[in-house]
Amino acid sequence: MADKTRVGVLISGRGSNMIALVEASRAADCPYAIALVASDKPDAAGLAWARSQDLATFALSPRGLGKPAYEAAIDAALREAGVEVVALAGYMRLLSDGFVAAWRDKIVNIHPSLLPKYKGLDTHGRAIAAGDAVGGCSVHVVTEELDGGVVLGQAEVPILAGDDADTLAERVLAAEHALYPKTLAEFVTR
Repeated sequence: MADKTRVGVLISGRGSNMIALVEASRAADCPYAIALVASDKPDAAGLAWARSQDLATFALSPRGLGKPAYEAAIDAALREAGVEVVALAGYMRLLSDGFVAAWRDKIVNIHPSLLPKYKGLDTHGRAIAAGDAVGGCSVHVVTEELDGGVVLGQAEVPILAGDDADTLAERVLAAEHALYPKTLAEFVTR
């Protein structure tokens, strides 16, 4: 890990994008290594997987803490692990402006739409309802504006006749797993 950028991954669930990042990081020529997997859900399936891979993990429920105290604890865990870049991978909490500012230009996110279209939630249903021919995913720099930072990479996925939000989501997720590791590698070497 000495010459690789140390990445902290924040998750809230099964962590399939985190798994894709971890698996890509194992290649000798990958410029990043996963230094910490952290979650706001101590029982997240992705944390169990990360532990099974002998990765450092951190879990803390924000219940009863308040956002400032919760984010201070996450920040401290990231810094203690020597994290240089934070990758959000299905992390379902909005980060405060203060947290984003503390990690300015060092947080990236994968979002399930072709930004700037469909920021926020229900991206697949909204793309289908709009009659779009394609959906997809975007990796972007996190800023104080929801899903508003510079787009670093995108992958298009055709919307097929008969698609619903779930079938489209499944195909977009496969595209995310290919796009995120590649884009993160480019980001840490820019």
